[in-house]
This record gives sequence, C-alpha cells and structure tokens, in this order.
Amino acid sequence: MTPEGISQLISRVALRDRNAFDALYSSTSAKLFGVCLRILNNRTEAEDALQDIYVKIWNKADRFAVADTSPISWLVAIARNHCIDVLRARKPASTDIDQASEIAEPSANPEQSAIATGESRRIYDCLGQLDQARASAVRGAYLNGDSYEELAARHSVPLNTMRTWLRRSLLKLKECLEA
Repeated sequence: MTPEGISQLISRVALRDRNAFDALYSSTSAKLFGVCLRILNNRTEAEDALQDIYVKIWNKADRFAVADTSPISWLVAIARNHCIDVLRARKPASTDIDQASEIAEPSANPEQSAIATGESRRIYDCLGQLDQARASAVRGAYLNGDSYEELAARHSVPLNTMRTWLRRSLLKLKECLEA
C-alpha cells in the first residue's frame, strides 16, 4: 500500500471508521510486529505490544498530521516508543535455554525474502553514506531500541545533540531512499 493510501486510512480511523482500521491493520501489522519483535526480542510480548499499539493508533489517529510526516514513520514511532516503555517496565528476564527449542521462526516465502533483501541493501547503503557515529546512533535507536539518553552517553554528546543527530540522519536517509 502506498503512503498516501496509509495516510487516508489513518484519517478515516480518526473518524472512527472500523473498516479503515481493519484495512490499516492488514496493511501495516506485519511491519509493526517486526519492529516489536526486534525491540522486545520476545514473541509473546511483541504480540501483546502490537495489540496495545493498535489501541493507541485507534485513539491517536486524529493527531496524525498528513503533511508533516510519513504515515509508516508515524506508526513505527508509536510502536517503537511503546516497546521501549515495555522494556523499561520489564522484569529481569530468565534465561531458560530449554524454552528456545519451542519457539518456531516463521520463514518468509522467496518473494518476501527477495524484497526484504533488496530493501535491506538499500537501507544499509544509505546508512553507509552517514558519518559512522551518526549511523551507529541510528542503528542503536531504531534497530536496538536504545533511548536517546543511552545513545548520548555512549557517544559522549549532550542529549539535544543526539536528538539533532538522529533527526538530521533520518532526513538524510529519507532523501537517500527516495532517490
């Protein structure tokens, strides 16, 4: 689905259109589940988080500004922030190796794998065009779920500088990916 189509669905969800919400869920749930799973690293927590995220989307759809941001970026930001909140509230995880064998990993079909590989290559190529420290900060924030405070401490920069780095880096990535 195109960004314009997702924007239209979010606008309709803001008007409490259940059919639009179903369509939005169908179009975006796989991507948001991937974000949840990547950050939380726990399938059950990711499934629970995804449900909570879509409740937030239902309640916050009227706050989406169509002209200001990409709709998928807005949805991913909601998912990312929620997952970080879950991580902060998480009790220390037990490490029972016997449970690992019970977790089935769904594999993508060949077409999905090819698409994902191509998109991944484009993203990594664009990340390679960033300064090494900024690329590391982007990976930490958006792939590992690190907070701005953690990243600022790791890179020995003030918090507002880290926010600026991430914002400018995302703008550069957007330009690169749209080219």
